Amino acid sequence: MFASLSERLTRVLRDVTGRGRLTADNMGDTLREIRIALLEADVALPVVRDFIVSIEQKAEGAEITASLSPGQMLTGLVHDELVHLMGETSTGLPLRSQPPVVILMAGLQGSGKTTTVAKIARWLAENEKKSVMVASVDVYRPAAIEQLRVLAGQTGAEFFPSAEGELPVAIAKAALHAAKVQGMDVLIIDTAGRLHIDEEMMAEIREIHEAVLPAETLFTVDSMMGQDAVNTARAFDAALPLTGVVLTRTDGDARGGAALSVRAVTGKPVRFMGTGEKLDAIELFHPDRVASRILGMGDILTLVEEAEKKIDRQEAEKLAKKIKKGKSFTLEDFRNQLRELGKMGGMAGILGKLPGMGGMGKMSGALSAGMNEKSVKEIEAIIDSMTKQERRFPSIINGSRRRRISLGSGTSVQSVNKLLKQFLVMQKMMKKLSGSGGGMGKLLRSLSGRLPPGAMGGFQ
Repeated sequence: MFASLSERLTRVLRDVTGRGRLTADNMGDTLREIRIALLEADVALPVVRDFIVSIEQKAEGAEITASLSPGQMLTGLVHDELVHLMGETSTGLPLRSQPPVVILMAGLQGSGKTTTVAKIARWLAENEKKSVMVASVDVYRPAAIEQLRVLAGQTGAEFFPSAEGELPVAIAKAALHAAKVQGMDVLIIDTAGRLHIDEEMMAEIREIHEAVLPAETLFTVDSMMGQDAVNTARAFDAALPLTGVVLTRTDGDARGGAALSVRAVTGKPVRFMGTGEKLDAIELFHPDRVASRILGMGDILTLVEEAEKKIDRQEAEKLAKKIKKGKSFTLEDFRNQLRELGKMGGMAGILGKLPGMGGMGKMSGALSAGMNEKSVKEIEAIIDSMTKQERRFPSIINGSRRRRISLGSGTSVQSVNKLLKQFLVMQKMMKKLSGSGGGMGKLLRSLSGRLPPGAMGGFQ
């Protein structure tokens, strides 16, 4: 997300470096470039106008301290304005109401609403330790009800059955009663979507809203819709008492206009953003962290949190102790580490949160391209085709062994050679990192102390 906007903004801000003072004259070109970058990212025009005016007022005449260059000063101002634009702080989901807390999901058809229901159910169970029931009132699409039933099974949420021919309001009331009887903490209701906004759909959602009185009414919007996403959010906000927004498919949105505009236009906070197809690919929306990603500062805090939740801590500690004792990092260890990286969204997901990579779209793309899901599976196939001895002692892999491994894995000898070269680099790196205390979270925290201001999610 934000790849093109990030690359453009970081380049513009780099050009300011070297100036001794920010004035109206020398800021003109810079602000013009920032305005163009935001408009090309599909940020709403009124939002861009207010953003530029605010930056201009704060930047004009600002003195550059001995420790900050004009570029750093302006970057700080842009960062703070981005945070202000997107909502200052993460609000999460307020769950203090009398259980079951009802969450009503609204949105257009195809916005990823049903999958988002399952993602939020999983997030609540894992992060808030809440019991969750899900129900679908989309009686017009039986496939949507079946989809939610399957997803509920995968996330461990309780599924309230419904069927074509039933009244949506009756289903919602029955689901609320069942959630109370079963002592559930949260009930999430998936409403019917439409291909476009129509009064019939709005009337039905309003009726359901009045029947269950939800604590949260979340609008799910595809971030790739850009300006249309903001316009749709405005229309839903006029018809329903929305309390928040969920942005979906942010991993496929290189512009980011919806994320930057939707709160400013609707006044409603962004609660979550979907970052991929998997059910764990959802994050709380932290404006300060997103602003840091846009400006190429990375998002170490989120990376640490993901590592501590998804990385097998015992395995990480075991590997660290093994290397500390002077034992070799083997190809089996290499394969296991690749699998652990996959839990965190793969190489592309990690690179997007590392400082300095946000404004290096082509470079980070080239790096992650070499370690995408397909290539990781190929690496695993190559390692799986080796004997246990070859995995532990790669130096014994000669020409004939390489040919046998390539045939067994369905790859080429060149691919085997490339893997072995990558492994040697990784082996050297692991030796250097063996003193970091073990565990990906600790490693990233130790790294954060050597990062520039803002890399930990904002200016410090």
